[in-house]
Amino acid sequence: MTVDRGKYPDLITPWEDEAWRSDALAWLEAALAGRGLRPAGARAVRLRPWSVLVRVPVEGGNTVWFKANPPASAFEGPLTAALAQWVPASVLRPLAVDAGRGWSLLPDGGDVFRDVLDSGSADIRSWEEALRQYAALQYAVAPHARDMELLGVPSARTVDLPGLFDQLLARCRALAPDERRRLETLRPRLARWCAELADAGVPDSLDHADLHDGQLFHPGTGRFTFFDWGDAAVSHPFCSLVVPARRAADRFGPEALPRLRDAYLEPWTGGGRTAAGLRRAAGLAWRLAALGRATAWGRVFPSSAPGTVGVGPAETARMLLELLTEPPS
Repeated sequence: MTVDRGKYPDLITPWEDEAWRSDALAWLEAALAGRGLRPAGARAVRLRPWSVLVRVPVEGGNTVWFKANPPASAFEGPLTAALAQWVPASVLRPLAVDAGRGWSLLPDGGDVFRDVLDSGSADIRSWEEALRQYAALQYAVAPHARDMELLGVPSARTVDLPGLFDQLLARCRALAPDERRRLETLRPRLARWCAELADAGVPDSLDHADLHDGQLFHPGTGRFTFFDWGDAAVSHPFCSLVVPARRAADRFGPEALPRLRDAYLEPWTGGGRTAAGLRRAAGLAWRLAALGRATAWGRVFPSSAPGTVGVGPAETARMLLELLTEPPS
């Protein structure tokens, strides 16, 4: 077995606990056997503050993945299983899930979109199609918003975002005094944005909150599979747009942003919603998306949280300060 700790050489996760590791590997073996699968090769372990991931080659040349989530994102396995019932063509179907322990066993999804982009086999049109399909997923699962909350997916409903802002601001100790004052002054405007967004005619749904090009598979022309839901929340769906749009703009330039936004909004047209109204809502959600992402930074293994670079109070402060930045036109 190889173990990859990435940028976190001193990280402590449950993997370091021999009893936990033994239980997890026993569960993995049983889950494989239950699916008629047999390991065939060395396992590769990836440890991060937000997950333990084990890559397992199996007979027949395939690969499966064991994932352990921290308690705050243990909902990911049950959510993925539910999504596989509601939108089976758009997500992975878990091979096994242990909801109580935050463990899941997943099939391989094929080529990661980032690798396809790096190879030159995809372009901005692929990003547009990916966003159309992701928006269609959100549209389809919106009626299940309460079901997702019952599975443990955090609630960050549009009307509740001002209260979430208050909680984050009160807990964040990494803000300079002038930064805190600017955010406090923003509070009345933020409340108005939330009220306007809630009245825009788009229901709360699933916000992935971190949908970059490494969080979706592109197994073939016109096909995309969305995964890694550990940062997700039930919130305004348009909050999902900011991360993929920024990643695509980094690669293709800021002139790509209007194209990506309009491609994402296509599935939401109709029902009395105008293009201008949807674009206005997208601009509001672009700004407010920082709240859900700031909350998600705390979903790490409790033992890894103190002093872990990149996931602590400084990151939460950085996210909150994004509320002060004007969205792209």
